Amino acid sequence: MNLYIIRHAIAEEEHPSGEDSQRRLTDKGAKKMRQIAKGLRALSVDFDLILSSPYARAKETAEILGEVFKMKKKISYTDNLIPMGDPDLLIAEINEKYTADSLALVGHEPYLTTLVSLLVGQTSAVDMTLKKGGVCLLSTEDLRHTRRATLEWLLTPGVLVEIGNK
Repeated sequence: MNLYIIRHAIAEEEHPSGEDSQRRLTDKGAKKMRQIAKGLRALSVDFDLILSSPYARAKETAEILGEVFKMKKKISYTDNLIPMGDPDLLIAEINEKYTADSLALVGHEPYLTTLVSLLVGQTSAVDMTLKKGGVCLLSTEDLRHTRRATLEWLLTPGVLVEIGNK
């Protein structure tokens, strides 16, 4: 299974309501995410399903991916990807509900880095930075038994935008 760990794009600092879950992408963030998605397509990335946090900024990021990859109907939302979610519950949910070979997970920091650490790190945390719009590819043969994955690559938004503009 390929897991594409994707941090939401650039979002507004604060929503007028004060609710963190309602923070939306900025115009710049949405535009940049389209370029990032085009970069992923240029790299022949493919998803069977996009699984996203229901928070507005992650949801909008997932919807942009869905547009570019022509898979708007293959987006699902889970509270197990919200900033305070539990990676163990997310892994259990993936194993119970989804039979995808390639899955995009759209969420937030520092949750996503915690998830990567859990899946990749033997006994210690992985020290990495996942920028807004950044993408990390993990591969694993079996999340059920070993919960161990291999970090295949980590790409910054700038690199993906450059690839998408070629």
